[in-house]
Amino acid sequence: MNLPPYSAAAARTKKRALVVYLVLGTLIMLFFLISINTGQVRLSPAALWQTLWGNGTAREELILFEFRLPRIVVALLIGTGFAVSGCILQGLTRNALAEPGILGINAGAGLAVILFISYFPDNQSASVYALPFIAFLGAGLTAALIYILSVKRDGELSPSRLLVTGVAVAAAIASLILVLTIRLDPAQYQFVSIWLAGSIRGSSWQFVIALLPWLALLIPLVLLKSQVLNILALGDLTASGLGANVPRQRMALLAIAVALAGSCVAVGGGIAFVGLIAPHLARRLVGPQHQYALPVSALLGALLLIVADAVSRMIFTSGEIPTGIVVALIGAPYFLMLLAKGKR
Repeated sequence: MNLPPYSAAAARTKKRALVVYLVLGTLIMLFFLISINTGQVRLSPAALWQTLWGNGTAREELILFEFRLPRIVVALLIGTGFAVSGCILQGLTRNALAEPGILGINAGAGLAVILFISYFPDNQSASVYALPFIAFLGAGLTAALIYILSVKRDGELSPSRLLVTGVAVAAAIASLILVLTIRLDPAQYQFVSIWLAGSIRGSSWQFVIALLPWLALLIPLVLLKSQVLNILALGDLTASGLGANVPRQRMALLAIAVALAGSCVAVGGGIAFVGLIAPHLARRLVGPQHQYALPVSALLGALLLIVADAVSRMIFTSGEIPTGIVVALIGAPYFLMLLAKGKR
């Protein structure tokens, strides 16, 4: 069997990735326009165009610039962050089922946020910017606990043990969150229950400003480390033989994944499965090389969440359901399908 030269195969992969970038970018723009005009109040194309150029009415400008645009931007950012975080975790653990929500990282971030809201309910404007740091702390402590419980005695990370440990820790934290929410007053309980379900309703430009720096800093950093992820995905022994400092690089990448997931949880709540679906589909489209899989995962995550957010507003004309529930309706069957495939 004659295999094509590496340069030819690499060129084909790069060309395919460029096509995927273009298609996904086009779909995101399409659903961006659809999402702008989705809601209880419809904006005609002419009114939308005039409002975008500053010629709309005060009501149309309020709807577009204060309600819909920040919500759409937040959905795109959260989808991107969760997807990149999931792609990193799947590469580090060599497990296609690894995802911030399934591994308990989202639960740890959520617990920290709920504790902060419970004991520091005042000064809401400051808490918007503080929540990503609080969530990162909770997610980091949870990830450290899961990591310690999953590492074997010889120092090698066990992917199967990581998944089981993550699920167990997530269940324990979920029980603790339930106890805490029962003790909240009615107003706080309503906010926390909706937030835990994964709602981006009520997003404002404050949330965009709070989340954007995290993604703008961390995503380019992980793209620069894409080749390191490729090496670590080969296994600890092989990576060490190629000269990689496995513990140091793994901890650095794990910290990036935790920070991305934690900041997204702080703004969007407990949205799960984005970090599972997007990286898995990305590898199917462009292969396992992370210099291509990471950008495609980011685009797929953004597309998935903007579609889910639009659908959440389309289902009921008089209201909406949390975006996280729509994503779960897609992600849970997909997760079960991957589990079924793993048994074959």
